[in-house]
Amino acid sequence: MSIDGQAHIRIARPTRDMAAAERFWVGGLGLDVLFRKEGDGTPGSHSLLMVGWPTAGWHLELVHDPAHPVDPRPTPEDLLVIYLGKEVPAELVERLERHGGTRVAAHNPYWDEWGVTLQDPDGYRLVLSTRSWSNS
Repeated sequence: MSIDGQAHIRIARPTRDMAAAERFWVGGLGLDVLFRKEGDGTPGSHSLLMVGWPTAGWHLELVHDPAHPVDPRPTPEDLLVIYLGKEVPAELVERLERHGGTRVAAHNPYWDEWGVTLQDPDGYRLVLSTRSWSNS
Protein backbone atom coordinates (compact mmCIF):
# COMPACT_ATOMS: atom_id res chain seq x y z
CA MET A 1 0.00 0.00 0.00
CA SER A 2 1.24 3.48 -0.79
CA ILE A 3 0.20 6.79 0.66
CA ASP A 4 -1.11 9.39 -1.75
CA GLY A 5 -2.91 12.72 -1.85
CA GLN A 6 -6.25 11.10 -1.02
CA ALA A 7 -5.14 10.24 2.54
CA HIS A 8 -7.14 12.13 5.15
CA ILE A 9 -5.16 14.33 7.58
CA ARG A 10 -5.88 14.78 11.29
CA ILE A 11 -4.21 17.65 13.12
CA ALA A 12 -4.30 16.88 16.85
CA ARG A 13 -3.77 19.53 19.50
CA PRO A 14 -4.16 19.66 23.27
CA THR A 15 -6.50 22.22 24.75
CA ARG A 16 -6.77 23.64 28.25
CA ASP A 17 -10.47 24.43 27.85
CA MET A 18 -12.60 22.37 25.48
CA ALA A 19 -15.55 24.79 25.63
CA ALA A 20 -13.36 27.79 24.73
CA ALA A 21 -11.74 25.86 21.88
CA GLU A 22 -15.15 24.83 20.55
CA ARG A 23 -16.42 28.43 20.70
CA PHE A 24 -13.46 29.59 18.58
CA TRP A 25 -13.33 26.80 15.99
CA VAL A 26 -17.06 26.07 15.66
CA GLY A 27 -18.82 29.29 16.65
CA GLY A 28 -16.10 31.58 15.32
CA LEU A 29 -14.64 29.91 12.24
CA GLY A 30 -17.73 27.90 11.39
CA LEU A 31 -16.31 24.38 11.45
CA ASP A 32 -18.73 21.53 12.11
CA VAL A 33 -18.48 19.16 15.06
CA LEU A 34 -17.62 15.85 13.39
CA PHE A 35 -17.17 13.77 16.55
CA ARG A 36 -17.31 14.31 20.29
CA LYS A 37 -16.33 12.08 23.19
CA GLU A 38 -16.48 13.22 26.78
CA GLY A 39 -13.87 11.79 29.12
CA ASP A 40 -15.25 10.09 32.21
CA GLY A 41 -12.48 11.21 34.57
CA THR A 42 -10.78 7.84 34.81
CA PRO A 43 -7.04 7.70 34.06
CA GLY A 44 -6.40 7.86 30.32
CA SER A 45 -9.97 8.95 29.57
CA HIS A 46 -9.62 11.86 27.18
CA SER A 47 -12.27 14.27 26.02
CA LEU A 48 -12.09 14.60 22.23
CA LEU A 49 -13.63 17.10 19.86
CA MET A 50 -13.07 16.67 16.14
CA VAL A 51 -14.02 19.68 14.02
CA GLY A 52 -13.86 20.37 10.32
CA TRP A 53 -15.95 20.52 7.20
CA PRO A 54 -17.55 17.21 6.20
CA THR A 55 -16.19 17.42 2.63
CA ALA A 56 -12.64 18.45 3.61
CA GLY A 57 -9.65 16.10 3.47
CA TRP A 58 -8.59 17.11 6.99
CA HIS A 59 -9.99 17.72 10.45
CA LEU A 60 -8.75 19.21 13.70
CA GLU A 61 -8.80 17.06 16.84
CA LEU A 62 -8.85 18.89 20.16
CA VAL A 63 -8.01 16.73 23.14
CA HIS A 64 -8.10 17.24 26.91
CA ASP A 65 -7.28 14.77 29.66
CA PRO A 66 -8.42 16.30 32.96
CA ALA A 67 -6.45 13.74 35.00
CA HIS A 68 -3.20 14.49 33.15
CA PRO A 69 -3.63 17.70 31.19
CA VAL A 70 -1.06 18.59 28.55
CA ASP A 71 -0.31 22.28 28.46
CA PRO A 72 -0.39 23.55 24.85
CA ARG A 73 3.00 24.93 23.80
CA PRO A 74 2.47 26.59 20.44
CA THR A 75 5.16 28.69 18.82
CA PRO A 76 4.52 31.68 16.54
CA GLU A 77 5.19 29.36 13.58
CA ASP A 78 2.58 26.73 14.52
CA LEU A 79 0.06 27.82 11.91
CA LEU A 80 -3.11 26.42 10.45
CA VAL A 81 -3.46 28.30 7.16
CA ILE A 82 -6.75 28.40 5.28
CA TYR A 83 -6.42 29.76 1.75
CA LEU A 84 -9.58 31.71 0.95
CA GLY A 85 -8.52 32.98 -2.48
CA LYS A 86 -10.22 36.29 -1.75
CA GLU A 87 -10.24 39.09 0.79
CA VAL A 88 -10.76 38.00 4.37
CA PRO A 89 -14.27 39.08 5.37
CA ALA A 90 -14.12 41.62 8.21
CA GLU A 91 -17.23 40.03 9.74
CA LEU A 92 -15.41 36.67 9.95
CA VAL A 93 -12.48 38.24 11.81
CA GLU A 94 -14.90 40.03 14.14
CA ARG A 95 -16.81 36.79 14.78
CA LEU A 96 -13.58 34.93 15.58
CA GLU A 97 -12.64 37.70 18.03
CA ARG A 98 -16.09 37.55 19.67
CA HIS A 99 -15.60 33.79 20.06
CA GLY A 100 -12.28 34.00 21.91
CA GLY A 101 -9.73 34.73 19.18
CA THR A 102 -7.17 37.50 19.28
CA ARG A 103 -5.83 39.16 16.15
CA VAL A 104 -2.03 39.14 16.27
CA ALA A 105 0.84 40.23 14.07
CA ALA A 106 2.35 37.32 12.22
CA HIS A 107 5.86 36.19 13.13
CA ASN A 108 6.57 35.96 9.40
CA PRO A 109 5.51 39.25 7.76
CA TYR A 110 4.46 37.32 4.64
CA TRP A 111 1.22 36.40 6.41
CA ASP A 112 0.49 40.03 7.33
CA GLU A 113 0.83 40.91 3.66
CA TRP A 114 -1.34 38.01 2.47
CA GLY A 115 -3.90 37.54 5.19
CA VAL A 116 -5.00 37.88 8.79
CA THR A 117 -3.53 35.97 11.73
CA LEU A 118 -5.58 35.14 14.80
CA GLN A 119 -4.61 33.30 17.95
CA ASP A 120 -7.01 30.73 19.38
CA PRO A 121 -7.66 30.44 23.15
CA ASP A 122 -4.75 27.97 23.51
CA GLY A 123 -2.29 30.21 21.67
CA TYR A 124 -2.25 28.37 18.33
CA ARG A 125 -2.42 30.55 15.26
CA LEU A 126 -4.92 30.51 12.43
CA VAL A 127 -4.07 32.36 9.23
CA LEU A 128 -6.86 33.30 6.87
CA SER A 129 -4.99 33.89 3.63
CA THR A 130 -6.19 35.98 0.72
CA ARG A 131 -4.14 33.80 -1.58
CA SER A 132 -5.08 30.58 -3.32
CA TRP A 133 -3.08 27.39 -3.19
CA SER A 134 -2.78 24.29 -5.29
CA ASN A 135 -0.29 21.46 -4.91
CA SER A 136 -0.24 20.88 -8.66
